Amino acid sequence: MSSVAVEQDRILAAIDIGTNSIHMVVVQIDPVLPAYTIIAREKDTVRLGERDPKTGSLTPEAMDRAIAALQRCQELAKSLNAEQIVAVATSAVREAPNGRAFLQRVDSELGLFVNLISGQEEARRIYLGVLSGMEFNNQPHIIIDIGGGSTELILGDSHAARSLNSTKIGAVRLTNEFITTDPIDENEFQYLQAYIRGMLERPVENILAHLEPKEEPCLVGSSGTIETLISVYAREKLGVAPNLLNGYQLSRKDLKAMVKRLASISCAERATIPGLSERRAEIIVAGAVILLEAMTLLGMESLTVSERALREGVIVDWMLAQGLIEDRLRFQGEVRKRSVLKVAQKYQVDVDSSDRIANFALSLFNQTKGYLHNWGAEERELLWAAAILHNCGIYVNHSAHHKHSYYLICNGELLGFTEAEIETIANLARYHRKSTPKKKHENYKNLPSKKHRQIVNQLSAILRLAVALDRRQIGAISQVRCHYYPEVKELYLHLIPTHPNDDCALELWSLDYKKGVFEEEYDVKLVAKLEPAVATVS
Repeated sequence: MSSVAVEQDRILAAIDIGTNSIHMVVVQIDPVLPAYTIIAREKDTVRLGERDPKTGSLTPEAMDRAIAALQRCQELAKSLNAEQIVAVATSAVREAPNGRAFLQRVDSELGLFVNLISGQEEARRIYLGVLSGMEFNNQPHIIIDIGGGSTELILGDSHAARSLNSTKIGAVRLTNEFITTDPIDENEFQYLQAYIRGMLERPVENILAHLEPKEEPCLVGSSGTIETLISVYAREKLGVAPNLLNGYQLSRKDLKAMVKRLASISCAERATIPGLSERRAEIIVAGAVILLEAMTLLGMESLTVSERALREGVIVDWMLAQGLIEDRLRFQGEVRKRSVLKVAQKYQVDVDSSDRIANFALSLFNQTKGYLHNWGAEERELLWAAAILHNCGIYVNHSAHHKHSYYLICNGELLGFTEAEIETIANLARYHRKSTPKKKHENYKNLPSKKHRQIVNQLSAILRLAVALDRRQIGAISQVRCHYYPEVKELYLHLIPTHPNDDCALELWSLDYKKGVFEEEYDVKLVAKLEPAVATVS
């Protein structure tokens, strides 16, 4: 009885560090259903996106506001006994030259590690969040999420998302860049409208291209701008604020009238409208125009609001990673694996060879765990991804292909992985041959922490051995068995050849050539021995 109670009392906090606001949601997870209940929310409008106009850097004032808000979030999460805080940062931090330095400061001052995620990964998690609170019934739905710095457009139907798009238009960004008059004058308004339309054309085309003939999707909207517009509309229509915004609808006709009215009055006048805060009043015109233009381009006459978005998606993603969700979102659970294989296919990787190398790498990892290293399932998966993609740089050029692999992996839009994880995978691939990791290397410096550097140091040494084991890329070795002698610090690799008459001379030579890095990293002597081939019964 008590064990069940403990299992049901898992509390998790998710923080979304956006361009306009920092949001936190704290949930109680019931692993039996599986489901989660929101027990607390926290929001602070810190305007991290108000960057230095000359350098594009996050300003000291904005960073201070963010640090203070994150500290309050931490205190609330702690008071509610959250077992973990999962934090993500989006476009403002992604694009600022000092964005990573800011995240390092958060880590050093608060002990809070923040995952920096790409626009596509942000879109994927928004989809997970919306889907967790709304039944799609296997029918196509278009999701629009308007943030401070970016807008995400997603097409999905209960299963894996069909199309994930992120574009650099957001309510804070466009207000700062295009609106200088108050109320906005006609010329500025028309220019803003035309710019938004131009930026939305490509993602809208992508969405429409992924619809089947005769499919009629519904439109779902999420996040602050859309929630505010719905709240204002509902108050004026009903005379009272709705208790739940989830499922509430807004027509394009009514939105058009709202945009016309909001644009015709000053910011101070907008702030007097019930449901519209002073800070939101400053940016609502740009946000409302994004929504109107998107609905027009998509040909959608109405929108349904979802109160769940990115931060809830972070919760769902965590539950998937913990194995707590198996059925409803089963297609999402393997997104990391599918994403790696898709990048491998894109860059014409020799799948048979990379698969053998990945199996060797994981076998060496498993057999040396507990006495040469203590890495777990997460690091094992990063090693697998690096093994599959280590040779993708050959697509660019065979010369220095390990360096090309690093670049392609960093820019390959690996879904399901955080930026820190992608950087780790790319570094592992970078060091599968030639030079060992060095502090002077720019790519090595990009790793966010000492832990990530240790992962690269240790697991790249394993990857080097795995590559050597498939030197001729013909599957000459079928199996490797490890035996460690701690008293003399020797690790024996017993190699089983695929064919009895193959002496595997090139594989043995390659192992001997590459073993120095492994020996130095783990402080062992490596001895490789070829064993008799295992007889097979025909």
